[in-house]
Amino acid sequence: MKADTLRGHLDALLLAVLDDQPRHGYAIIETLQTRTSGAVCLPTGTVYPALRRLERGGLVDSSWITVGGRERRTYRLTAAGRRALTDERTAWREFTSTIGAVLKPGRAARSQSPARS
Repeated sequence: MKADTLRGHLDALLLAVLDDQPRHGYAIIETLQTRTSGAVCLPTGTVYPALRRLERGGLVDSSWITVGGRERRTYRLTAAGRRALTDERTAWREFTSTIGAVLKPGRAARSQSPARS
């Protein structure tokens, strides 16, 4: 799945990946790949700028830790980030319910016939 396809949903995906534990950037990318069975494979050039934007917005914070002898910036949700994630999940459920009602097979509207030109 291309990053462009995920436009508008990237923040929610990143917040959701951080919901259970703090992660460094590459671990976020790996977790997205794992949870989507490889369907979502985002480049670092997409993920890191989004993480910095979320940090500037107060939804995540970061700190440097040493992992395997390497310094890595680790991101975690803030209280505001948890609230934003809850809002994103609610909006997603409403969106999928609404769109699903239209796209579900056999749910064609049985209203008036189309207007003739």
